[in-house]
Amino acid sequence: VSFSRLTIQTNDFSRIRAELQRLIGTPEQHGIPVIVDSSVALDLSELLTELRQMGVQVLGIVSGVLTEQAQALHLPILMADQPMQRIQASEPILPAHPLQARTSHATNTQPEPIVVLHHETLRTGQQLIAEHGDVILTADMNSGSELIAMGSVHVYGTIRGRVLAGSSGQTHARIFCQRLEAELVSVAGTYHVADDIPAEYIGQAVQICLNPSGELEYRPLRGLS
Repeated sequence: VSFSRLTIQTNDFSRIRAELQRLIGTPEQHGIPVIVDSSVALDLSELLTELRQMGVQVLGIVSGVLTEQAQALHLPILMADQPMQRIQASEPILPAHPLQARTSHATNTQPEPIVVLHHETLRTGQQLIAEHGDVILTADMNSGSELIAMGSVHVYGTIRGRVLAGSSGQTHARIFCQRLEAELVSVAGTYHVADDIPAEYIGQAVQICLNPSGELEYRPLRGLS
């Protein structure tokens, strides 16, 4: 079954409603299946009402602050995920030009890397994040691993985990890989799970970007002009 995780980080229902409208459009788009994962306490009955009005179908609740309410409402409860292990890059590349350095003389902080370069296989449960630029992986990604970049993602190996480019909404970001077998790919919040990826690109060298309509577009790496 394909479904989405709806992560709730506020108990302000007006904000939740506005974000749902931005993400899924009008209530006429019925039947979107989700599991709800909330980090804040709120009225679960009220949340379910809001979601139903938006055409969202709740399959279950991730265990946590809403567990007792979910039990009282006879909703399925899913075990929470194990936390990802965030790893450090093999070789963060710092800005070469002083004007590019995101640093403060007052606090004597170090400039942020503009590229994160990693040479080891990204293993199940590991997460690598480039908070200020691109990420380059010169090895493979295992299933259950995660690669996140504010900019673009370049993988000189096989993607088997989750890859998110343009994590802060950069629509120009792209994903490049030598072999695509991903669990999830995302550019600026627009994503495909494995079942959504066109079959002809599975196992291929691929570039993924957003087209002018804001949809994910797949292109073969070889033969690009």
